[in-house]
Amino acid sequence: MKKTVEIVPQTALVSRALSVIIEKIQQAIEQRSRCTLALAGGSTPKPIYEALATCNLPWEKIHIFWGDERYVPPEHPESNQGMARRAWLDHVPIPDTNIHPMPTGAGEPTVDAQKHDEELREFFHTSIGEFPAFDIILLGIGEDAHTASLFPHTDALKVRERLVTVGNKDSQPRLTFTIPLINNARCVIFIVAGASKQHALCKIFAPSADDFTYPARLIQPKGELWWLIEESAGEPLKGQY
Repeated sequence: MKKTVEIVPQTALVSRALSVIIEKIQQAIEQRSRCTLALAGGSTPKPIYEALATCNLPWEKIHIFWGDERYVPPEHPESNQGMARRAWLDHVPIPDTNIHPMPTGAGEPTVDAQKHDEELREFFHTSIGEFPAFDIILLGIGEDAHTASLFPHTDALKVRERLVTVGNKDSQPRLTFTIPLINNARCVIFIVAGASKQHALCKIFAPSADDFTYPARLIQPKGELWWLIEESAGEPLKGQY
């Protein structure tokens, strides 16, 4: 694993993240003639998606996925898919067949998790027991050090055979990539902002801490690991990086 940690001014976070993402998209297309990109939800990546909407990229070669999704319809204001569409995807000529949202319409999260698991295996041509390699997976963290919908001390953290499982926050189900799937990525990019994330980052970067209490510690991809951290969040780490 190649790890890069950058602590950047608040005014530069979007432009730096945009630069890294575009570079990795272009590398993937040059090497494999397509790019598979899994998006993060939440408020931090929204301005990055809005910036991507202004870029001239080979959209027909880019396939969009989501690393997690709230179990709500796409038109719901809390839908990660809906946010990305409104901020970015609805504004660029990307083929609809290149957009691969997590399904949330079955009325049963385990059914939709299994459905998306099968959809990913079919897209990547992988069999049971194999994990596809996404080119890029974007992630954030919460104040509790969760990432995607992998929350502290939840069953989702223990899933090792599946690509997609059901996460849980305050009894609200979510769909989420599993830890082995994320860790098989060629490039994982964490984008973190806000002073409220300082404690979580200290625990994630600590030499030792409980992984199931601070789930983002479990993300150790086989490829590149990037941490792009806004300076108010990364204040305690400045002496190290």
